[in-house]
Amino acid sequence: MADILEIAGVSIKPGETKRIELETVKLYTDTSMSIPVFVKRGKKAGPVLFVSAAIHGDELNGIEIISRLINSKQINSIKGTLIAVPFVNGYGVLNQSRYLPDRRDLNRSFPGSKRGSLAGRMAHLFLNEIVAKCDYGIDLHTGAIHRSNLPQIRANLDDAETLGMAKAFGLPVLINSNLRDGSLRESADSLGVRILLYEAGEALRFDELSIRAGFRGIINVMRHLKLLPPSRSKKTPIEPFVARQSGWVRATDSGFVSHKRQLGDHVAKGDLLATIKDPFGAILDSVVSNAEGIIIGKQNIPLAQEGEAMYHIAYFKKPDDVVENLEIMHENLVPEDTMGKAEYTERS
Repeated sequence: MADILEIAGVSIKPGETKRIELETVKLYTDTSMSIPVFVKRGKKAGPVLFVSAAIHGDELNGIEIISRLINSKQINSIKGTLIAVPFVNGYGVLNQSRYLPDRRDLNRSFPGSKRGSLAGRMAHLFLNEIVAKCDYGIDLHTGAIHRSNLPQIRANLDDAETLGMAKAFGLPVLINSNLRDGSLRESADSLGVRILLYEAGEALRFDELSIRAGFRGIINVMRHLKLLPPSRSKKTPIEPFVARQSGWVRATDSGFVSHKRQLGDHVAKGDLLATIKDPFGAILDSVVSNAEGIIIGKQNIPLAQEGEAMYHIAYFKKPDDVVENLEIMHENLVPEDTMGKAEYTERS
C-alpha cells in the first residue's frame, strides 16, 4: 500500500476516511454529474479492494449493500484500503435505466477512451481512477427488469486466487464465467485485478435476502484477504459448489404464464416449469426442464413471447447438496422472526 493514495486529485493518507465526488460528463442542462466514492484506509498496510454497484443503473440492491458496508462498525478495524462506489452509472440511476443516455451498456464499454463516447469516457474514468489502483474488486449486480437471480458469484474460477475469494464469499452457487469483451471484469483482468461479480435479486427492487447475502459476503472476502480480522461466528458454514455450465429454458409458445417452479428449486430433466395459456385460459403448451440442475434465474412477469428466456438452470454434480446449503444460507441470513424471509418467499 502506497503511503498516499490519490483519486481525482484528492490525497488519502493511511488512517484517513474520505468521500470523493468523481466528476463525469454534465447533463444537457449543464447540471454536474459525479460518481460518489468512499475511501477508508487503515493505519496498517494491506490490500486495496474496490466494491462497486449500479454499473447498470437499474440494479439497485448493490447501492443498499454498499450503504450498509460503509456504515458498518466492522470496517473500523480495516488493514489496507476499501474503496466503495455506491453507484457508477448515476445517469442510469436517475433514469431508472440499465443504460447510459447514449443507449450504451457501460459494462460493454471498457476500457473506454478519454475522448470517446459518453460510455467510453465513463469506463475510462472508472477504470483508471478506481480499478487500476486496486488489487481486488467485487462488482454488484442484479437480474434484469422482470427477472430475478438467486444469490450467486460469477468469476474466473480457473484462477486459484479468484476461486479462493469466491469460496470465501459464502454462497452455495458459484458460476465459472468466461470474460466478456468490453466488460469491467475483462479490463480488470488485463490489469491483474482479481474480481468477483455478485448477482442477486431483480432490477429496480430491494431484496432483503440478497442484500444481507451481499453484505455478509463482502465482509467474508475482506477477512479472507486479511483486510479484516478473522470471524468468531459459530453459524453453520456454507459449502460452495461450482457450476461449469448453465443454460436457459425458453418459452415454447406466446401467452400468459403460470409458473410452477421457483428460484433455488432442484429440477430434473422433463420436470414441469410453467404452463402457457391463451386469453381464454386454454393451455397452449407446457415449459419443461431440459436438464437436471438448480434454477438460478427466472422471469417474473406472467407474459411470454415464444423463444423468450424464462428459466436459467445451473448444472451441478450434486444438486441436492446445493439445495441443502441454500437452506442453510437462508437460515443464517434471515431468521424466522423477521419480515425479510416472508417478503423474499412471496417475491420468489
